[in-house]
Amino acid sequence: MSTLFDPITVGKLHLSSRLVMAPMTRNRATADGLVTDLTAEYYEQRASAGLIITESTQPSVIGQGYILTPGVHSPAQVEAWRKVTDAVHAQGGRIVAQLTHCGRIGHPSLYPDGVLPVAPSAVASGEHLITLDGPLEHPTPRELTTDDIGTTINDFVSAAGNAIEAGFDAVEIHGANGFLLHQFLADNTNLRTDEYGGSLTNRIRFPVEVVTAVAAAIGPDRVGVRISPASTYNNMIEADPVPVYTALLKELAAIDIAYIHLVELGDRELTKSLRAVWPGVLILNPHATAEAFPATVDSASQALEAGVADAVALASSWLANPDLPTRIKAGGPYNTPDPATFYGGDHRGYTDYPALTNGQNS
Repeated sequence: MSTLFDPITVGKLHLSSRLVMAPMTRNRATADGLVTDLTAEYYEQRASAGLIITESTQPSVIGQGYILTPGVHSPAQVEAWRKVTDAVHAQGGRIVAQLTHCGRIGHPSLYPDGVLPVAPSAVASGEHLITLDGPLEHPTPRELTTDDIGTTINDFVSAAGNAIEAGFDAVEIHGANGFLLHQFLADNTNLRTDEYGGSLTNRIRFPVEVVTAVAAAIGPDRVGVRISPASTYNNMIEADPVPVYTALLKELAAIDIAYIHLVELGDRELTKSLRAVWPGVLILNPHATAEAFPATVDSASQALEAGVADAVALASSWLANPDLPTRIKAGGPYNTPDPATFYGGDHRGYTDYPALTNGQNS
């Protein structure tokens, strides 16, 4: 039986604990997709995590889906991220870049040339881009051609190389939450009739090709993949996720990547089914029941004790408690996160949550 503070080897990384900081978009990058000194401070404060997974980071201009999110596709972005990785490593931490192409979750206003966002099929999300001036309806995206798909794979490869150059220990490819890779997997977003749509084998093809190419470029032991089977976030539909994700995990196992990061959505039996077919490290964002949101320290410990995960990822607990391991060991107290400061803004609700000193917040 594993506990939160047992060490673990995850691909190329040797982690001091099994307590992972989940990726959380904070919308505090510049308009050019640059992280700032404040970002470096934010992640440095949380370097006691066994592993930090960064906020969603776009691998290309067209991959952006939200305002003020960072990229890792330009030299300036790489240089900006180096401040973050240096700060985390100086504290003995480990950090991976989450590479996220948002696909249809985008808007022409985000792109310099005002083009449409892209997706497996021309199916609108029904969602909106939230801007400083109000919401903008997502347009119907442009369907990717096979040439576009090749370009997109190359974008992921380039971004992964940039991430390693920026000092990241590894990358996590985002295949969850209704973004591009997930859009190829889901029932309602992939209506293609070519080799990337229709059959189960075809629907998993693009995610597998992305991971294969990235693994070949930076090493499979530096690659993780995030999945969210049966997620309805961003208006996704997956009526029968078990065969899809079973097939996907078997292909990813053959590549021998470092880990799978599974977002559990109230179905522990689904988690167990996928755990049974995945031979490698499984990082779980634990929500055993529909009422178990957000994930807590207790639910994380229980998942490890039950053997359904090798490591556990928490989100809002880290957001409000930069020294979370210290607080866990002390039995609390825990800061309460302020939802009003989750997205955008300055240091408030970002780097100003107090640390614990002698059992008290300071």
